[in-house]
Amino acid sequence: MASTFSRFPPRLQEAIVSRLGWTSLRPVQELAGQAILDGKNAVVLAPTAGGKTEASMFPALANLMVDEPEGVGVIYIAPIKALLNNQEDRLGTYADMVGLRRFVWHGDVADGDRAKFKKEPAQILMTTPESLEVMLVSPRFPVARVFKDLRMVVIDEIHAMAGTDRGAHLMSVLERLSTFTTNDVQRIGLSATVGNPEYILSWMKGTSAREGAVVNPPRDPARRDLHVGLFPTILELSTEAAARAAGKKSLFFCQSRALTETVAERMRGRGTDVFVHHSSVSLEERRAAEDRFHGGTNACIVCTSTLELGIDVGDLDLVFQANAPTTVSSFLQRMGRTGRRSGTVANTTFLCELPESVFQAVALVELAREGWVEPVPEQRRCWPVLVHQVLALTLQLGAISAERCWDLVHRVPDFAGIAESDFKEIVAHMLAKDFLFESGGLLSMGQHAERVFGRRNFLELYAVFSSPVLYRVLNHVGRDIGSLEQDFVDRLVEQMSSFLLGGRAWYVVKVNHQERTVTVKEAPRGQKPSWGGFIPQFLGFDLCQRIRQVHTEDTRYPYVSEQAFATIQSQREDLGDLLRRGGLCVQLVEGCARWWTFAGGRVNQTLKYGLEILAGWKVVSDNFLLRIEGNGISHTTVEQAIKRLSNPDWWKDPTVERNLLARMPEYRLSKFQPCLPERYALDMIQAYLLDTQRTVEWLGAISSADPVPPVPQ
Repeated sequence: MASTFSRFPPRLQEAIVSRLGWTSLRPVQELAGQAILDGKNAVVLAPTAGGKTEASMFPALANLMVDEPEGVGVIYIAPIKALLNNQEDRLGTYADMVGLRRFVWHGDVADGDRAKFKKEPAQILMTTPESLEVMLVSPRFPVARVFKDLRMVVIDEIHAMAGTDRGAHLMSVLERLSTFTTNDVQRIGLSATVGNPEYILSWMKGTSAREGAVVNPPRDPARRDLHVGLFPTILELSTEAAARAAGKKSLFFCQSRALTETVAERMRGRGTDVFVHHSSVSLEERRAAEDRFHGGTNACIVCTSTLELGIDVGDLDLVFQANAPTTVSSFLQRMGRTGRRSGTVANTTFLCELPESVFQAVALVELAREGWVEPVPEQRRCWPVLVHQVLALTLQLGAISAERCWDLVHRVPDFAGIAESDFKEIVAHMLAKDFLFESGGLLSMGQHAERVFGRRNFLELYAVFSSPVLYRVLNHVGRDIGSLEQDFVDRLVEQMSSFLLGGRAWYVVKVNHQERTVTVKEAPRGQKPSWGGFIPQFLGFDLCQRIRQVHTEDTRYPYVSEQAFATIQSQREDLGDLLRRGGLCVQLVEGCARWWTFAGGRVNQTLKYGLEILAGWKVVSDNFLLRIEGNGISHTTVEQAIKRLSNPDWWKDPTVERNLLARMPEYRLSKFQPCLPERYALDMIQAYLLDTQRTVEWLGAISSADPVPPVPQ
């Protein structure tokens, strides 16, 4: 078989050698090139800075050079503008070296530059899904002319979109774009870490009839430098980070904006230049931080996930992590920012405030060592994006029949679980609420929708996902403590969750969505760590099960400090014997049952509602534990209740289903939620909170284990 390089046009071969100084292609580029040049849809997997961009763009350039398109031939899509800006020069260099052009389109691009592009489109367009939506619905954008010869779409960091509302929106936009070209648009997804690439390939394919391929070349085992430490205060944590960061370039990831600000403040004045990078920092300040960071050798950017994706901030020496991220994927993405230079090693130092974070960090590391990464969740009933697409199509076309609208939306994989009867019910509801207007059998946008989404020339509709809405955080006397973004608030559960703000832990008392306030009190912190009840968000089932295993195994992890490991040993002494017994790990304490599941937030939330409906007990759940209170609590009654919950037919009972929906909290997960009939809005919340399938499967597995005697305490 001819090599990928030999299949490139001679001018591209010469440019790669002379302009870039390359002497060979990497394995991922060789394998991806063969698949893409053969016309296949492909998911290309490689570590951060592993050459994925070139693996997709060199074959794309070859296609454009052999037969130059009329208008845009290739679209490069990134999940965030910062990644577009970061890749702008690189893709510009590649296009320029073979006589082609690229154009970057997002909200910050000048009107004059956009006008030039519309008049004479570049062969390569770099943009975001939201900007593609703007083009489709804008009456002044010549969609048919610009995209009539579209051939390929390259989706960078595809794992960040698949299985989410943004992914559903992206697929919807691509399907609508495909109606303007006679080509079967080739789809290429790029990712560093994903657990189920075959599913992503199937999802990304949509209506394309092309063959597909997953490009995942073997990776040589690499040494990693890892450290997990425990520090009782943020000051000690920040001091340790400043000492390790001295004379080096580092990123310090935090799980919240508030902690980012606190850590940065504590690190300043300790011999290292410190910058802050998160969503509430202005674009100008973020860019200034990136630019100054590039030029320094003794600097640390303290950031949230804004720098997790493939944004290049230069050669890094160290990555710090306050506490622990919630997924293996995030851990690997962040660690992958280091070890790119020859002779350097990828590394992460976990600086934990709480014992829970030590367990979580160890579980993440051990899962990664075992080669496990979270699978992208399959999504089949993405109600809010369906509503958005109905509104967007009325704006794009002026008016559209319900039949034509259904024909366009039902082909999207994320709507596969939505029946045409559901669609008709939603349309009827939107007509009744004046989100839609019908005349002559055609749907157009209703006056209520125009009032809600029409502000600033329909910016609220173009921006499919709400701009961050801030909630004020108030203590019991009404003092303003700070603010939280809505997507974080939507994960909070009253009387259960807690979070860090201003360097302190706060317990959620009340969430008021109308007034956009969160009332809190100080989270209790006893002498001994209390597992359960104080979590910032749900953790996944597999991660929690691995945390359970950390409790039951005897491993002395070489990367864990003495102080942190002492905490692990202490917790093993408390829970290890109980958890090693297997089966149902239920304790009775003063008439209250404690069920140690380590099953994750969604499974435990499902069990909470199930037990409340079945037995009328009061249940508080978190990622690891259910606390059960009420009349008749005993090992026998709890075990009998759990046995009934393990029967899938119990969950399918219409009365149970109605009770579940009635108990759903009034979360606002989308600004399009008011457009939905109540039962579909509740179904959306239920899908976010609960996982009955995993719950039943897990209960069946533990119920089949050998029974063990009760363990009173």
